[in-house]
Amino acid sequence: MTRPPRHLTGLLGTAVAASAALGLLAATPAVAVAPPLSQPRIIAHFDLAQGLQPENIALEPDGSADLSFSFARQIGRVDTAGNLTVLATLPAPANPATPLLGAAVVSGIVRAHDGTLYFAYATGTEDLTGIWRLCPGGTPERISAFPADSLPNGLALDEREGRLYSADSALGVVRIVPVEGGDPVVWSDDALLKPTGGFGANGLKVHHHAVWVGNTDTGNLLRIPIRHGGSAGPADIRATGLGGLDDFAFVGHGDNLIAALNPASEAVLIAEDGTHHTVLTQQDGLSNPTAVAVRGDTVYVPSAAFVTRTDPNLLLATLDR
Repeated sequence: MTRPPRHLTGLLGTAVAASAALGLLAATPAVAVAPPLSQPRIIAHFDLAQGLQPENIALEPDGSADLSFSFARQIGRVDTAGNLTVLATLPAPANPATPLLGAAVVSGIVRAHDGTLYFAYATGTEDLTGIWRLCPGGTPERISAFPADSLPNGLALDEREGRLYSADSALGVVRIVPVEGGDPVVWSDDALLKPTGGFGANGLKVHHHAVWVGNTDTGNLLRIPIRHGGSAGPADIRATGLGGLDDFAFVGHGDNLIAALNPASEAVLIAEDGTHHTVLTQQDGLSNPTAVAVRGDTVYVPSAAFVTRTDPNLLLATLDR
């Protein structure tokens, strides 16, 4: 997530009706897509007026997409036909004061193998900010309380170690939380995670014995090794020049990944050597993309339209391996 216009805070308290949330429209023509991607198509268009702006994504085994709808304070699921079901709505704070945003916002989301969803919620208040859990068929519950001045954003799950990693965009740290819940612990306070005036540590993934983090302000992609015993090593810059870097997803078994560049409405392929090139643009349907997910030969890219104010959507593209 990057900074949206101030008028977005007026979305708070909006009642979101699932029946009016989605229109299944024709796919956007491919104009600028580049290898290794092809066939971009939008499968779901969301209602901007209702605050349905997807911030992050997790995938179900059947290819459905679980989305956090930032300022609507909702978790929703879009099936493979583009139909939206709202799974949960988070409680609204009486006096939201979220750092950098002002408004309450649901951000990073991950899925465990049993279908449990974990997600971050930031409100600027002690009673609600932190990591939340939604079990299948259940109701959302907070499992870890974060400081009110934090902005938990990107989220990653390491089921083998039983821990969640959470990037704080306001304070520029990475925390860990046990999957069963409990107090958060600052895992990395590396200087490369810090903001320079806006959003610092943002998108986050666990990959090849390391935590990878994007710093939105600096445009750097970072790799933090996980040492023996689980502690954090020093952060290393793996790619630069990625202005507005949001979340990302790895492609295949190596270190190649596709990342969302939010303000530019682009997605880029970042190679293992740090070089990168654009693979999707606004001409393909992106509108301030916020995240990327990959399943087989399909790439998912949600767009939130934070700045464009045009067509928040879920775009799919084919990955030509």
